[in-house]
Amino acid sequence: MSEWIKAARLRTLPLSLSGIIVGSFIARWRMSEAEGKWNIEVFVLALLVTLLYQVLSNYANDYGDALKGTDSLRSSSAEARSVASGKISSKSMRMAIVLVAVLSLIATLALLYVAFLQDGFHKGFTVLLVLGILSILAAVGYTLGRKPYGYMGLGDIMVFLFFGILSVCGSYYLFTREFHWDMLLPASAIGLFSAAVLNLNNMRDMESDRITGKKTLALRLGYRNAMIYQMVLLQLPHILLLVFLMLNGLHEKGQYYAFIVMVMLFPTAALRRRILQSKSREELDGFLKQIGIITFATSILLAAGLNMY
Repeated sequence: MSEWIKAARLRTLPLSLSGIIVGSFIARWRMSEAEGKWNIEVFVLALLVTLLYQVLSNYANDYGDALKGTDSLRSSSAEARSVASGKISSKSMRMAIVLVAVLSLIATLALLYVAFLQDGFHKGFTVLLVLGILSILAAVGYTLGRKPYGYMGLGDIMVFLFFGILSVCGSYYLFTREFHWDMLLPASAIGLFSAAVLNLNNMRDMESDRITGKKTLALRLGYRNAMIYQMVLLQLPHILLLVFLMLNGLHEKGQYYAFIVMVMLFPTAALRRRILQSKSREELDGFLKQIGIITFATSILLAAGLNMY
């Protein structure tokens, strides 16, 4: 059991939850102003669905990279994978992927039923069901299939779209059944943080990826340009969140608690400096978890600040 938990890569889970927290609690804030009813059952189910998607993705990546020989060339012990090391057989992992995919679909249907069908049919059910199925396919397709998008340099944009745009805007829509264009700002912020994790991971693995033909964006950019890209990914989210708060006039309403999220500028700046000072690619591995924690803390502070009134 411990090996299955390890393969699920628990350190990635807070990152996957961040988008749901942001979208759900921005919805709660806006619904409270309009005296709407916020459904905690929808929130809990959304968290469950996201966790299943993340575990599915991690299992599929473990299996896919093992098949392609990518993991066997990685020197980082922190990235030692279960299938490549022989601790979990390929057959067992395939069965686990199918099982988690089925559970993900069931959980998605349960979420959409509670959110949209209890009071009669709503078109949002069909739209988000399609997006949910696409999320399941995207979780598997990063390293599996004839042309896995992770090996084509498309991982960053897919992570941005699914962890950021879809996660935040989708969870917001579950509650409000509306879309507001300004939601693209916090959604993009979470998406950029998520892309920062992937890019740093790919910077660490550039040499093994080069040998196995995994043409990640970091590999295409080269180490120096990938580092510049990394700095942008870690700085821009705070600017987007500040613009979101200002556009909603929270400073004019005297709701200054909402700006508490901006304190995350300081740990993020410190992290950027340590990443820049790293002397080897192996050192980058230790920063992955820190970006996830910063993203999760940012989502919690934004949610708390908006709903403190």
